[in-house]
Parts: sequence; structure tokens; C-alpha cells
Amino acid sequence: MPHLTASALPLAGVRVVDFSRLLPGPWCTQTLADLGADVVKVEQPEIGDYSRFNPPTYKSVSAYFNSVNRNKRSIVLDLASADDRKLAEQLVGRADIVVQSFRRGVPEKLGIDYASIAATNRAVIYCSVTGFGDESALGRMPGHDLSIQGVAGALGKHLEPGRAPPMPTFQAGDFTGAAFATIGVLAAYIRRTATGVGCYLEIPLYDSLISVSHVAMSGALARVAGYSGKPEMEPWGRNPRYNIYPTRDGKYVTVCLLEYRGWKRFCDYIGRSELAPEESWADRHTDHADRAEAIRTAISAFCLAHDRDELGERMREAEIAICPVYSTDEALASAHTRERDIVGFGEHPVDGRVPYLRDPLLRAGLTDPGRRPSPGLGEHGEELRRELAGSLPSSPHHAG
Repeated sequence: MPHLTASALPLAGVRVVDFSRLLPGPWCTQTLADLGADVVKVEQPEIGDYSRFNPPTYKSVSAYFNSVNRNKRSIVLDLASADDRKLAEQLVGRADIVVQSFRRGVPEKLGIDYASIAATNRAVIYCSVTGFGDESALGRMPGHDLSIQGVAGALGKHLEPGRAPPMPTFQAGDFTGAAFATIGVLAAYIRRTATGVGCYLEIPLYDSLISVSHVAMSGALARVAGYSGKPEMEPWGRNPRYNIYPTRDGKYVTVCLLEYRGWKRFCDYIGRSELAPEESWADRHTDHADRAEAIRTAISAFCLAHDRDELGERMREAEIAICPVYSTDEALASAHTRERDIVGFGEHPVDGRVPYLRDPLLRAGLTDPGRRPSPGLGEHGEELRRELAGSLPSSPHHAG
């Protein structure tokens, strides 16, 4: 695994001022920090980022907050105070990148909107993470992940009368928006290194999630074009070869035998080669019509004849795509997670040795292997005030 010093990381020397909170903005700026940027997290007095209070906690810090705010410095500023607003102006005046996640109108009220900052820092890259898009009819609606998933159709793929869709277990809207914010900021920074031109980015969670919903939207897209949209791909529970099955010990496995080659390998393995006649590429994503019951019965009987972990190991050795369904605790403790060295540990000044999830860029030597824990509320306030009072040079791209 390559090892880079802090000064050799891709964003070494880049300054980020982060006014965001909760998940999308902080995950974006944490990624920028991991890439070497100096991220200053600006928090409101007494409360700070609301996610500091999300359970569970270690001794003093929320596991959630610690997981998306590492490698940052925290300063508390009351932007209703003239003195603190002046400090904020100094911070953003020296920033390469500013990230915020306030609702429409709030940045202007606080004096941290793009127009105000760009008036003295022409090359600033300003990223506004919103729920539905500030100028939209839903622009004032709080952009919670569940709302985004509902309106973007992510929850409604197979709506049935009288039956609510299941609650999602992954914040798809939040993380998709966070990923596009990170991509947008990095793209704007690359362009700025060539042209000196800054950028205003608005990243709505809604736009981000719906823009990556190609598979779920394929039928709807076909209907928009005037076609029937039928039949649709079936990776949603009606395809017996792409589904979840119980095992003998009351646990579950995922069965992902879409491709004919993998399906035939499985059928040969269980002695049911007659279930794998020649088929077209389109067949793999169907519900398999009149063959579905025979397929489902064969897979179910095989899975129910074995315990989950024994079955998972046998399938690994046979290179057949049937894998265990783990709880979150089992996933972190799994042999594969250990092999991939996914869980790292850092020293927190109060909570001691606390875990974090390594990002996949570490192996390429692009992110910081030495992770500082999330900052205490206002932990770096005096340090940052001294820096602002000193004679730090401005970026050559900054005006004023």
C-alpha cells in the first residue's frame, strides 16, 4: 500500500471552510480532509453540529459524528455577532472551498452566501448542498433522506395498495448528494488550477439520487419515450435467481445467479443441470415466467439444507455467487473485512481508542492514513484565531 506524507496528499495546502452539518456536507468535507485539505468546521455556539447528539456515543462523542468529521478543526462562531462575523469573513476570504447546507435565504442572512464571499474572493469554489434545489417549488422543504427517497421514486418501485414500502436502511439520498458534492468540488478545483476561475455549485440531494436511478427508472424512461416499458428488468424480488433465501439455521443468504454462466455452474453443482437450458442475455433479468417456481424451489431446497456460514464457505470455494447476509456487527467482524483492513482505529483524547471505516482511496495512497478524530466543539478556536490574526499568506487565486 503506497504511503504519502501529508504534504504529498492531493489537496495539501487547500483550505476548506465548512458550514454544513449532519451528513452530506460533512461527509464531503471529510473526504476532502482525507485527501489532504485543511478543513475548518464552523459551528454554532453551545450546540454545534446537531449530529454530535446522535446515539450511540462513546464516552463523549457520537459514533455518527466521529464517523463523518475526522481530520477537521472546529471553531465556534456566532454569525449574529459582529465580531464573529468578521472572523467568518476572514476565514472565507482565505478559503479555496466553502461548503454549506443551509436552507434558501439563510446564507444571505448570515453573510456567507456566494455573492458576498465572491466579492472579495473571486476564485472561491462554493458548494451549496440542498434538499430539493433552492429555486424549486420544494426549495423550502427540509431535505431529509427519507423525503428525498420518496419523491425520487426510490421507495416506490413496487408500490402495492394497502402495503407501505419498507424503510430504507441506507441513506441513499444523503450519500449520493455527498458524492456529487465531492466530485463537483474536485472538478471545479481542477478547472481553477488551469483557469483561475471559481465556481458556484448547488448540489440538490433530489437531483443527485434521481440521476443515478437508471436501473429503477428504465421502465419509466421507456414510457416517457412513448414505449410500453414492458417487460422491465427484474432485480427487485420477482426474479428467483436474484433474491434472498433462508438457510437451515434460520439465517439468510443472497443468491445472485443472473448470468447464464453462473446459473449453469450452480445447477451443475447441485445436480440439476436440466434447469439451465440455453437462454438469451435478456432472459437473465426476467421473472422467468413458467420456470420460476421450479427455479425457486431448487434454490430454496439447497439453501435450507445448509447453515448459512457453511454454505457461504462452500460457495466461495466453488466461486458461486451465494453469500451470507450479515448483521452490522457480523459485517465488521467478518474475515473479509479483516482481510481488507476496513476498520482502523484512532486515539481520541477523551474516548480513547475508537474505530473508523477506512475509505477505498487509501490503498492508492491518495488519502491520509493518519486519521485525527473528530474535533471537540470549538476545540481549535484559539488556534484559528491566532492564525487569522497572524500574517498567513493568501492564496494567489484570492482577490483583495
